[in-house]
Amino acid sequence: MKAVMKVAPGVGNIELRDIEEPAPAAGQVKIKVQAAGICGTDLHIYKDEFRSRPPVVLGHEVAGEVAAVAPDVAGLEPGMRVTTETYFSTCGVCLYCRRGQTNLCLNRLSIGSGVNGGFTQYLIVPAGNIHALPDNIDFPAGALTEPLACVVHGVLNTPTIAPGDVAVIAGPGTIGLLTLQVVKAAGATAIILGTDADERRLALARELGADYALNVQQESPEALIADITQEGLGADVVYECSGAGPAAAQLLRLVRRRGRYVQIGLFGTSIAFDLDQVCYKELVVTGSNASVPSSWDKALRLLAAGTVNTAALITDTFPVTEWEQAFQTFESKHGVKILLTPVG
Repeated sequence: MKAVMKVAPGVGNIELRDIEEPAPAAGQVKIKVQAAGICGTDLHIYKDEFRSRPPVVLGHEVAGEVAAVAPDVAGLEPGMRVTTETYFSTCGVCLYCRRGQTNLCLNRLSIGSGVNGGFTQYLIVPAGNIHALPDNIDFPAGALTEPLACVVHGVLNTPTIAPGDVAVIAGPGTIGLLTLQVVKAAGATAIILGTDADERRLALARELGADYALNVQQESPEALIADITQEGLGADVVYECSGAGPAAAQLLRLVRRRGRYVQIGLFGTSIAFDLDQVCYKELVVTGSNASVPSSWDKALRLLAAGTVNTAALITDTFPVTEWEQAFQTFESKHGVKILLTPVG
């Protein structure tokens, strides 16, 4: 079967290769992939900015059908429509595993970076990772459960938002547009920021319920936020979803004293960050690393209820044989969420 693989360390070194179809071992499930999303992490792996263990099949945002289960697996049957959590293995004994914080396990291996992922036809995952897709969610929309679960973890599992808050979101990509929808569901006023390259995405943000969608190269968010916040003091909470250093710097200026700064996007490299502002403003600063099982449960409930629309974010779909064009489309910001589909 055809697979998009990181074949060696270093920048690039991604190839389309033929690999053997896998079989599930004890406690495992084999998924027939129907759709897999390209994530910023995949691009970071391409640029050698995110750790991987080549040769490895990329892709961790997956939806498909159960193709086979190991004999010791109960409750799952071939043909079930599913998505999957991303952790292939955790140590189970470190401080974080013992506290249920498996996303922070020091020895965690994930599909798409540590073990083979979903940019191929069949994928093996632990049975405990499997979640059934709601009946009203198709495979493309279901492939975005993983980024939604990450957003839920960053926004809701660590409480950052409350009804009536004014929230500013930097970056109208997939993560920013999902954050927008979760923030709106929590009853907040949502302001999303982009650049000249994001006009299409900002228009989509308005369709998805943004109260304000601003191009920061054409408009000043400072004036707007001063006008709509209590006593003009600034935003209650800001979410950095772009992975861009200038956006982080701007959010530090826009958040009010005693406000909350939340880092969800990944920069891929070190940036200059004015930590003095954390002191001067007495900010609460939180980060978000991937997801935990409870965030998947919440994400699927949001999808089932129609509270969050992931299908609207899908702009392009390519077969895995056209992965280079798909990656170029993703990096150029010509689309929002780009999907790959398998070929034999």
